[in-house]
Amino acid sequence: LLGAAAHPALCPPAGSCTMSTAEDAEWLRWVTKQFGSIAGEDKEIDLEEFKTALQVKESFFAERFFALFDSDGSGTISLEELLKALSLLVHGNETDKLRFLFQVYDVVRALWHIRVPALTRRGACSPCAGSGSIDPDELRVVLRWCLQESAIALPEERLGDLTLALFEAADKDHSGSITFEELKEELEGFPEVMENLTISAASWLKPPPPTERSRRPRYLTRVYWHNHRSKLACLGGYAGLNLLLFALAALRHASLGGWMAVARGCGQCLNFNCAFLAVLMLRRCLTWLRATPIAKVLPLDQHVVFHQLVGYVVLALAAVHTGAHIANFSRLARQDGHHALAEYLLSAQPGVGGLGGTASQTGLALQGLLAAMLAFSSPCIRRSGHFEVFYWTHLSYISIWTLLILHGPHFWKWFVVPGCLFLLEKVVGLAWRHAGGLRIVEVNLLPSKVTHLVIERPQFFHYKPGDYVYLNIPAIATYEWHPFTISSAPEQQETLWLHIRSLGQWTNKLYEYFQQPESPSPELKPLSRSLREKRCRRWVQVGADGAKLSANAECYIDGPYGTPTRRIFTSEHAVLIGAGIGITPFASILQSIMYRYRRRKQSCPSCHYSWCEDLRDEEMTLRKVDFIWINRDQKHFEWFVSLLTKLEMEQAEQEPGGRFLEMHMYMTSALSKNDMKAIGLQMALDLLAAKEQRDSITGLRTRTQPGRPDWSKVFGKVAEEKRGKVQVFFCGSPALAKVIRAHCEHFGFCFFKENF
Repeated sequence: LLGAAAHPALCPPAGSCTMSTAEDAEWLRWVTKQFGSIAGEDKEIDLEEFKTALQVKESFFAERFFALFDSDGSGTISLEELLKALSLLVHGNETDKLRFLFQVYDVVRALWHIRVPALTRRGACSPCAGSGSIDPDELRVVLRWCLQESAIALPEERLGDLTLALFEAADKDHSGSITFEELKEELEGFPEVMENLTISAASWLKPPPPTERSRRPRYLTRVYWHNHRSKLACLGGYAGLNLLLFALAALRHASLGGWMAVARGCGQCLNFNCAFLAVLMLRRCLTWLRATPIAKVLPLDQHVVFHQLVGYVVLALAAVHTGAHIANFSRLARQDGHHALAEYLLSAQPGVGGLGGTASQTGLALQGLLAAMLAFSSPCIRRSGHFEVFYWTHLSYISIWTLLILHGPHFWKWFVVPGCLFLLEKVVGLAWRHAGGLRIVEVNLLPSKVTHLVIERPQFFHYKPGDYVYLNIPAIATYEWHPFTISSAPEQQETLWLHIRSLGQWTNKLYEYFQQPESPSPELKPLSRSLREKRCRRWVQVGADGAKLSANAECYIDGPYGTPTRRIFTSEHAVLIGAGIGITPFASILQSIMYRYRRRKQSCPSCHYSWCEDLRDEEMTLRKVDFIWINRDQKHFEWFVSLLTKLEMEQAEQEPGGRFLEMHMYMTSALSKNDMKAIGLQMALDLLAAKEQRDSITGLRTRTQPGRPDWSKVFGKVAEEKRGKVQVFFCGSPALAKVIRAHCEHFGFCFFKENF
């Protein structure tokens, strides 16, 4: 009842005030057990132990709850007091729970700045004994603590607006104070709050969930196989082809002995797989294939994952291939009696194979290079600030392919076509990279160490929304190329935008390079206050409250390369989900939609009424777009707030068939409405947003929702709209991707993930 996020399955159902006898007994046992673990030997809970149990950021609410639970004013809570208070809240009706909330807000004015321990000596006046009504100053105090608890920074004038909005709505008789009956009446206008008051419970006071029966693994479900049919078909075909190649080669050399049959079988598979590795990294060819019907059959979005898989298969086959040859050489050494095993391995032997009988030496060299490449390709190396180790060891593919041609007499037959395509792509890339450096015309240092680069666009550089490029800045690292999504729209002819978050060694160096000491960063303004200034600027300028610098640094780009987001414009109902900096591919897409929207905008010359024609055409079949942006805290919204503001302004008029683009903002650090410490704040934010038609956190018309999305409700609403086949596009953390993918499988939506 005190605030942690609740799960309805673990608490009495909404509207239920009673539990069964068995449930009640289990609940009492659990509370007693939890009380013992918190109270320790003295069988009492003091304020500090209470704060730790509640896991609150600020002490205000812990002190208020503690004072209300400490009915005798002793300064500690006994098990009897805890059970009495919790029984009222768990088994009581809505009025009981609302009265508890009212007492939390009814702060005695003289005690606002005095800590509870000083007032809870036995016999002292209890701090929970309020005046029986809530005046504006009391409400302002509570809302200030609500803001701090939710990590929301607003200026004092905005806090005053929130206080006034909630107070005017609740003070029905205009008496200058809010009574319990008035608060109850106001809360009844927020049914979701009433429901959450019923189901909320502190996490440490909830019995553990019943053990679920083992369900069938999702990999064996029909939905999973349907949604991953192209990937699974390719995996099956790949495995079948390897088995076939192994069997044919092993049978052909069976007369030479078992070890030779295994070695030859693995060798034939290695011929195929080492050539296939090159095919999977033909980025320009794969980008071209995305525009063909083949993209609907082959899982082109998974080419990096397949490349990693084939790399592991190559290492395993190479190990078995080498082991089988060593076993065969050991057998020959015993039969011969003149040559030791070391001679077979370290010196050229006629008839062994390879150029000049050097198959053993080239094979051992290949094994070492493959092992080193795989070891230094692990995520712990690439993402721990040692990207250059990964980069330089991966360049050994040149040596590996050269040694393979010398080692295997038939490898060249497999490699000639993919090798020529790979070489052609590299030549084109080198020619493009060194055709001339590009100028970084502007740099914006944004909150949370995000670097926004504005780069002059080459004359013949054509790309699709959501594409990415490889960027090289010699001043940062001469030989390092890193992929970044283009965040500007293709319709923007003069410049390219890149938004780069500082997460590794190179990106941190980039931010520090442009962080000029002589250009001190201005003090960050609250987002809602700075929005008025941003709305007066040109929309193509990203709203950056950090340092804005003009730069003439030189850079090189290689690309563009396609991503899964190219499918968006051929979708019917697209759901775009970005987490943090994962908004960058969708920034490009949303801008492109806005450009197309503007081109189709019509206006009546007589009455000046404006409307937008149907956006659908041969290249864009979209009927509806839902954009969901999830951020940890308030300042992260400042990255693209100007763009989103412009999008809302452009779409102020209702389009035929309803609004084409809907935005949904979530701030995970803010406490949700099922938390008693945030109910008043969220009500005030709702009331003020309805009054001013803009959100107090971002300044957008779209209300920022606290906490994490309830994906079942979000996707359920999308399914109810029936605006066509739904495709979900996600860019963000892998952990969140798994959650969203599971929900998409449940609702039958197609899921596409942008790989970082």
